[in-house]
Amino acid sequence: MSGIDNPTTRFYSDNAATYAARLSEASLMRLDRFLEKLAPGAEILELGCGNGRDSAEMILRGFRAVPTDGTLEMTAEASKRLGIPVGVLRFENIDMIEAFDGVWANACLLHVPRPELGDILARIHAALRPGGVFYASFKAGEAEGHDSLGRFFNYPSKDWLETAYWAMPWALVEIEGNKGSGYDSRPTDWLHVLAVKDSPSP
Repeated sequence: MSGIDNPTTRFYSDNAATYAARLSEASLMRLDRFLEKLAPGAEILELGCGNGRDSAEMILRGFRAVPTDGTLEMTAEASKRLGIPVGVLRFENIDMIEAFDGVWANACLLHVPRPELGDILARIHAALRPGGVFYASFKAGEAEGHDSLGRFFNYPSKDWLETAYWAMPWALVEIEGNKGSGYDSRPTDWLHVLAVKDSPSP
């Protein structure tokens, strides 16, 4: 995970088993919409897979999911759930070119410092094939900061995210907000971004 300060990384390393146990269900509503835009059997890179819950649902539906996480301890939890090797992939090490039909980044890019997020989005854009679909979710806010558990968050606004995304050629960028919660059980305003990579004109 690019640029995450040590307390954030340490939190997920130290609490991998507990965190994985708390996150037992797939994010079905957002996942449904994401998968509807992909062809059957599409290849999907998952970033920040946690306990592997979302990749498990993708695989169940016949998609070729490639789950990854930024901490070794969390990949071990995902491997146990999925029964397959799960690789460690930090955001700054994404270097694939047009390798995936989709990228799923549920509640993980929200830990990237704002000055570094543009580079990460560009790497994800490059990793997608033309017409590829990208989902990410963020905790909304106005300024970067830490939560009560010591984790760092970039807390973007909708306008800030729109500017960051449109710095590269997407065919579509949709941002929706909703109220929910998270691991800390506190009320949270979420932003959900669904983007589709531009395809060259014939």
